[in-house]
Amino acid sequence: MCHSCHSVKCQNPVQHSTKPESKLDTCCSSATVIETSCSTTEVTDGDTDDPAPQGCCSSQTCSSQSQHSTTPSEPTPSADSLQWRVTNMDCPSCANKLETALKGIGGVESAQVRFATEKLIVTLNQADSDSLKAKIEAKAAKTGFPLLDLTGSNPPETESGWLATLKKDGLLISLIAVMTFAAMLSQWMPDAGTALFTLATVLGLIPIVKKAITLGRSGSPFSIETLMSIAAFGALYLGETVEAAMVLVLFLIGERLEGYASAKARAGIQALMALVPETVIRIFEDGRKESVSVSSLQPGHIIEIAPGGRLPADAHLKNDIAAFDMSALTGESIPVERQQGEKVLAGSLAVDRLVSLEVVSKQGESAIDRILNLIEDAESRRAPVERFIDRFSRWYTPLMIVLAALVVVIPPVMFGESWDTWIYRGLALLLIACPCALVISTPAAMTSGLATAARHGALIKGGAALEALSKVEWVAFDKTGTLTEGKPVVTDVLSWESNENVLLAQAAAVEQGSHHPLAKAVLEAANTKGVATLTAENVLATAGKGVSGEVEGKRIEVLALDKLDEHYLVGNERQKAAQQIADQGKTVAIVFVDGIASGALAWRDELRATAKITVNALNNAGVRSVMLTGDNPHAAAGLAGSLNMEYRAGLMPEGKVDAIHEIALKHCVAMVGDGINDAPAMKSATIGIAMGGGTDVALETADIALSQNRIEQIPAVIALSRATMRNVRQNVALAVGLKAVFLVTSVLGFTGLWVAVLADSGATAIVTLNALRLLRFKDKGNVGDSNDRVGETYRGLKSV
Repeated sequence: MCHSCHSVKCQNPVQHSTKPESKLDTCCSSATVIETSCSTTEVTDGDTDDPAPQGCCSSQTCSSQSQHSTTPSEPTPSADSLQWRVTNMDCPSCANKLETALKGIGGVESAQVRFATEKLIVTLNQADSDSLKAKIEAKAAKTGFPLLDLTGSNPPETESGWLATLKKDGLLISLIAVMTFAAMLSQWMPDAGTALFTLATVLGLIPIVKKAITLGRSGSPFSIETLMSIAAFGALYLGETVEAAMVLVLFLIGERLEGYASAKARAGIQALMALVPETVIRIFEDGRKESVSVSSLQPGHIIEIAPGGRLPADAHLKNDIAAFDMSALTGESIPVERQQGEKVLAGSLAVDRLVSLEVVSKQGESAIDRILNLIEDAESRRAPVERFIDRFSRWYTPLMIVLAALVVVIPPVMFGESWDTWIYRGLALLLIACPCALVISTPAAMTSGLATAARHGALIKGGAALEALSKVEWVAFDKTGTLTEGKPVVTDVLSWESNENVLLAQAAAVEQGSHHPLAKAVLEAANTKGVATLTAENVLATAGKGVSGEVEGKRIEVLALDKLDEHYLVGNERQKAAQQIADQGKTVAIVFVDGIASGALAWRDELRATAKITVNALNNAGVRSVMLTGDNPHAAAGLAGSLNMEYRAGLMPEGKVDAIHEIALKHCVAMVGDGINDAPAMKSATIGIAMGGGTDVALETADIALSQNRIEQIPAVIALSRATMRNVRQNVALAVGLKAVFLVTSVLGFTGLWVAVLADSGATAIVTLNALRLLRFKDKGNVGDSNDRVGETYRGLKSV
């Protein structure tokens, strides 16, 4: 039973979330400084990434004011809000029309239409929600966008099949049929044919005129419906009945093309929603198995997934080991093995065996739900170029109407020209000036870019972040956990009194049971080499110094090299050998056996296997890289040299902020970090990129969150952002260029009304199809085949 729609078979299982959407813009949106607390751990490589309060940039001057806006965030579902699914939307301008219409209703505080997911969220400022709900639904239906309730007890069923198609396209089909008959009749009875064309035009205009009047009363007087009505009536006045009917047919065909293209742009998001199955096998405490609705799952429930089945929620694996295909979420087609107790994300596909899992995510809080929430919120955050086009179109249409009026009036009044001729040309100019292609040019590209970025494993919070990313000239990387694995490994074992295996076995014995990262690395190294397992007694750990214990009657001490006092003698040669390793940026500990320095162990947080590939790809793209670390300069220089990048060493968190500010004075810079310790630096950068595997912290901290901690995605996403902005510029040039050409030809009388409509619909179709090319984007850089792999979620897009 769905808790939102109270239906056994929920129509919107993903959208019916009980969790409020993530608050994605914490920076500068509140006077309250957000503070984080976390447990302090020893730094294994000299990096001093201490947690810091997450305010805005931690700076007097914000270097990214376009991102760090004081504007309140868009409305999100809350106790005093209502939600619907919107139907009949063909383009983002439809969303704007509906928003404008609903904002005029008393009691409505805000109305937001999220075009990508076809969702309407209305926030109320009064308690009587039932009466307002009816008013909102009536107003939306009258405006031409009927609503489907997502919160009521009986959501309407949507029609499908040929009946729905006939109902939606009935007017267009009827007009084409009548026009065809009228054209044939005109061959023998011209007057009857003309009358039939006139009748077809009038009947076709009735719903369009009604909508134009409704939109005009709702605050959108200069809609395309208004322009179409003026042009069609003008053509009838001039006796151009065939052209009047043709104008309507081409207009309706253009609307259908826009709707088709928009549906293709939303296909990736709809496919992501479809990843969640409707039912799943649940194992009850008495061992009984039963197929239950996914909406009934709660944390702690045990579920069973057969090979080839998908996980409906985030869950912990109960089997010893199993493989899962996570390509739908990460784009990586190679199955990933998970051990008992490890977390597996919703949408993952069980590959090799029947698995049992314990659900850990609440309804609406799985990995897929978080991604959907982010995409919805991102779509509402428009890029500066998008906001400019929107403002431009508001005065562009009235200006074109005035210009058309002048074209109609000036030649006949001042030069004695024919009124009929210049009325006709003015009407053609009016249709050519329709801003549909211009309005859709930017949001179509942005929506496609955001969806494709999600396919590549990058969740981008809106068009503003996408546009800012396209201008990035520098990428600053935190070292620990970003360029490196964030997990220390034993790199050197020096044995001075016995062999390496004995030394490693003794050290592993006293480290047994410790949760310290260095201790775990020693145990892992001992297991890898297969050394004998020894038992230690009287183990004593001294924080920040080391650990000691008794092993086979001998006292074993593992002590940090830089914490040794005068009681521990190592010897000059041995001290020098250990120090040489430490100078390489490694953490070194001396192993004492009964007070004698028997050997040394060295650890280092190793570079990611893809770090060098990533930096090289950025260099090839003309983007410079810099490493920000708390390491000593000598160790940092060696690491940066191997990666062919610049570095700033010995930095505290505030030092990283200063380094970002220094670069940001002259260049656009992106900061890549873990989303917690590097929050001040990430907020100071033009764009913040969080490593976090889709965790809540990563989603809420930065402008972009990378799934699965894969830095190799960064070059591909930067390339995608640049391709998106190129696409935007192409679309604007196409829309404006075509209109400029046909404006001139219409005024000079070379093109008529039907050509004007064809040019407008054609321009809209061209810019939309051009934007859809982004859905097939593949990075040309050598950043690994994984960036070109498309998961099952997006296979349907390949046909675009």
